[in-house]
Amino acid sequence: MKLFQFLGSRVIKTGVAIFLTAWICELLNWPPVFAVITAIVTLEPTVSDSIKKGIVRFPASAIGSAYAVLFISIFGNSPITYTLAAVLTIATCFKLKLHAGLLVATLTAVAMVEVIHSNYLVSFFIRLGTTTVGLLVSTGVNMFVLPPDYTKEIQKNIQSITKQTGFTIEKLFQSLLSNKDPEINKYRIDQLDKKIVQTETLLKFQRDESKYHPLVGNEKDTFRQAEQKLMSLRLIHYHLTNLMGLPSQKFLLSIENQKMINNAAGLLVQGLKSSSKFSKSEHQEKEVKLQKLFWEGSITVKKDNNYSTGFPPELIMLYELLSIYSLVKSFHQWGDNGADK
Repeated sequence: MKLFQFLGSRVIKTGVAIFLTAWICELLNWPPVFAVITAIVTLEPTVSDSIKKGIVRFPASAIGSAYAVLFISIFGNSPITYTLAAVLTIATCFKLKLHAGLLVATLTAVAMVEVIHSNYLVSFFIRLGTTTVGLLVSTGVNMFVLPPDYTKEIQKNIQSITKQTGFTIEKLFQSLLSNKDPEINKYRIDQLDKKIVQTETLLKFQRDESKYHPLVGNEKDTFRQAEQKLMSLRLIHYHLTNLMGLPSQKFLLSIENQKMINNAAGLLVQGLKSSSKFSKSEHQEKEVKLQKLFWEGSITVKKDNNYSTGFPPELIMLYELLSIYSLVKSFHQWGDNGADK
């Protein structure tokens, strides 16, 4: 078990795929090198990707093999053969949009030059056979040996993103209310975006994988919750980015209103850093107060000011904060969060 954890499922599956591919080729008395190369590069994060890219890589490999055989028969084992086989394989694959098979096809074309000396047509079909073995073995291994499962990593990432979002909200509102340039939080916003993008990719992988290994029962519910939570976190990130665009200036807010906004932001932070501390009733109470402040126009606005956005930054800040409040409420509706009922 410790060995599995140390190596990782991808490494283990690659090893299994290489062994089975080489073994099958030995049984068929075929050179295993081309099949092994195919098996290695065809082992994708999901079974769906393995099949999709495998369908592209087979004709690409056939193109590479054909060019290799053609130029070996004309120029023999020479530098011009390597050059023409590689260049024309790349050009043809690009023209036919076989991008996923470009690497395998080029490697196959170049490697064949060294080993083919006669029986060109037989060698061509053997290469197609070895490519097929590599594709089938890697896909089968991906499907049946430690099948991809990203649910735990997705949940772990969402927990990390949630806490990171809370921390970013805290620092951003501290900057805004103390009249500091919000740009100092750009690094935090960018790091948050990278983590969200990474988790969105994992969700896509798991969604594709579910076509071959369907999620059932609690697994399906957990995955749906993860999708909804990440969607809320993505939208919160969007509103935080909008707040970053506010100019660095003194906000025309009374001390009392500044304190209320600061407390409201602090409540968001508390609920995101620890979901067990989220209180639905307290959240709604703060939200109502913010709405009242927003709609009653209790912000002092100088009518002769020419705002770049057409609205005073105080009003924009309240709007973005209210939007985040709504999203955090939606976020906590998914799953058991220990909130008040």
